[in-house]
Amino acid sequence: MALEEFKKKKPYRDKTWTQINASNSWSIFRIMGEFVDAYETMNRIGPCISIFGSARTKPTNKYYKLTVQLAERLAEEGYGVITGGGPGIMEAGNKGAFQKKGKSVGLNIDLPHEQYNNKYIDQDKLINFNYFFVRKVAFVKYAQGFVYMPGGFGTMDELFEILTLVQTRKIDRIPIVLMGKSYWKGLIQWFEKELLVKQRNISEEDLKLYLVTDDVEEAIAYIDSFYEDTSHEFKPNF
Repeated sequence: MALEEFKKKKPYRDKTWTQINASNSWSIFRIMGEFVDAYETMNRIGPCISIFGSARTKPTNKYYKLTVQLAERLAEEGYGVITGGGPGIMEAGNKGAFQKKGKSVGLNIDLPHEQYNNKYIDQDKLINFNYFFVRKVAFVKYAQGFVYMPGGFGTMDELFEILTLVQTRKIDRIPIVLMGKSYWKGLIQWFEKELLVKQRNISEEDLKLYLVTDDVEEAIAYIDSFYEDTSHEFKPNF
């Protein structure tokens, strides 16, 4: 757009600063409402394992099938499952819990594409969000552990958020599992060679914050063993 045309439209003058401030103030109540709805629903369900991964993963994909298996085993071990409530890996997580009659919740986000509610979540256990940051808090607050299947930017965002919270001790140490060795291999090598050795931006202890595996039983054992240690008794984060 040419500068002259932009000046004629003056989009920044469509609203006065007072109107903008008033709108911002009312948004606080919308945000509070989302927090209240999420907390009330999650309080009824209790502690769970949060599963992250791509919405684009098809049911024929090996990681979809692996997620179903993992969620089934989590349900058998007595863990609930939290997903983003949409298709792909999220659907697989809810499906696995559903098939074993386990607890399952979906934290859905309103998006212009990709996202829709999957059919394996009861309506009273589906929470819809407008704000990503409120949804993130819901994912973390009642999580007993985090499992990351292959995904895109959103999955990476959630992974680095949790690693940062644990590293900086804003939340207690908690099991973090990266499923899919071949998928995570390049990122882990970058952690080790670039962040640790070359730049010294992390410590060797930071590389112990997570488990990388292809094995469902190894992931389950890792989570179970964490809570067999009485010093790691679960309490809600934040």
